[in-house]
Amino acid sequence: MAAIEIKKDIYWVGAVDWNIRDFHGYSTEKGTSYNAYLIKDEKIALFDTVKKEVKGDLIHHLYQVLGDPSKIDYIIVNHVEMDHSGSLPEMIDLIKPEKIFCSPMGKKALIEHFHREDWPFEVVATGDSISLGKKTVQFLETKMLHWPDSMFSYIPEDKLLISSDAFGHHWATSERFDDEVDPHELMTHAAKYYANILMIFSPIVQKLLAQVKEMGLQIEMIAPDHGVIWRTSPQTILEAYDRWSRGETKNKAVIIYDTMWHSTEKMAKAVMNSLLQAGITNVKMLHVRKNHRSDIITEVLDAKAVILGSPTLNNNIMPAMADIITYMKGLRPKDKIGAAFGSFGWSGEAVKHLTGHMTDMGFDIVGEGVKIKNVPSHEALKGCSELGSAVAAAMKK
Repeated sequence: MAAIEIKKDIYWVGAVDWNIRDFHGYSTEKGTSYNAYLIKDEKIALFDTVKKEVKGDLIHHLYQVLGDPSKIDYIIVNHVEMDHSGSLPEMIDLIKPEKIFCSPMGKKALIEHFHREDWPFEVVATGDSISLGKKTVQFLETKMLHWPDSMFSYIPEDKLLISSDAFGHHWATSERFDDEVDPHELMTHAAKYYANILMIFSPIVQKLLAQVKEMGLQIEMIAPDHGVIWRTSPQTILEAYDRWSRGETKNKAVIIYDTMWHSTEKMAKAVMNSLLQAGITNVKMLHVRKNHRSDIITEVLDAKAVILGSPTLNNNIMPAMADIITYMKGLRPKDKIGAAFGSFGWSGEAVKHLTGHMTDMGFDIVGEGVKIKNVPSHEALKGCSELGSAVAAAMKK
């Protein structure tokens, strides 16, 4: 890869990680990138660094653009998470910057991560700005999007928003811009990123979007810390974040289940067939041990109904169902219709537990759930069909 000029005297100098497949529990089957940006002006500024393991790529790109990285005057830390600050100590030793700009919580987090109070910190907050010469950097704190330290950097002369982890996606590509990749695949990765990282912060996203509008920021380009840069259609991702953060759903049902000897799977199919017959044509049936949790949550993002199924195991649910429910609870999906089903051998508590978990998440529960002992007969599966019909009716209200 080579450094790429994204605006006049502004460069992408990050690293592409083609091989990462797991990002703290999030499946990254197509890798990711760690985007860092460099502005050449009277003062030269580096925005974020990269994961420690790929710091050589960042250093190589800085040599490409500058000849000597020690020419950099400022390092701006928009986000302290280690995929963006892991190489910061080595970069500080190499660059010896005059100042390190960060948010108030950013300074605290940097000291807690690297234990270096002697670094030349310069704390900035929303409304603060610095001049690099011809270009200005305006700062906007974005607390809990998705860490307390997070902030945006806005370059008004270029109408460029350097957006930290917001508006990003995990996708390793040789292309650097949105108009160079398949738009459907791009939005698929962006939705997965939102569902697994930012869904929990949806109320904050709504406030941030309103704040950006109130500030009158003109945005022609969004440069996130992961994935490609939005130079042609930044409005596309802004509108998507508005939809996702408002909890806008499709007329879609997601059946999430585990099965032991296929009895619960037969029930899942009966529920699905009933939904289809009732006119709900967008139905996803997801076996929790065949689909990664982060892909399941992506389907939950815009689903109107979530239907959970599990056999009873030791008076409880299957372990893989417990995994996805714990993960889902942490992300707090809102305004979902919920229902439960499951087979059992001699006790049958799974449906009760599944219903309880959905109640805890604030789902609108349909019915009492359906449980069937041992292998379901055609007659017994009528209860699953009725459950699917009831969910369909609730979805149409």
